[in-house]
Amino acid sequence: MPKITVLPHPVLCPEGAQINNAEQGQTICDVLLQHHVDIDHACEKSCACTTCHVVVREGFNSLEEATDLEEDLLDQAWGLTSLSRLSCQAKVADKDLVVELPKYTINHAREH
Repeated sequence: MPKITVLPHPVLCPEGAQINNAEQGQTICDVLLQHHVDIDHACEKSCACTTCHVVVREGFNSLEEATDLEEDLLDQAWGLTSLSRLSCQAKVADKDLVVELPKYTINHAREH
């Protein structure tokens, strides 16, 4: 099973995380939530916001290509890079991943 390494995030995962048993076909978001990394997902994983935006530092090319809808939404994400994905849409494949959680999201509930 692929491994997901989550780089440290000051609020969501201060120590970082190592997930050794990520199931292929699950979304990155679901795997993180199952392993107590409380990534934002304001639209309940329906590909309608950018709060679950991640940067896939390693293993990006193993993921299926983003849909046009995901690409359009990513254009609104804070800290967009060429390695950005919505974690609710990116499914774990057969390669290990290193994931960075951006410092900010466009999540009004968290901002208040």
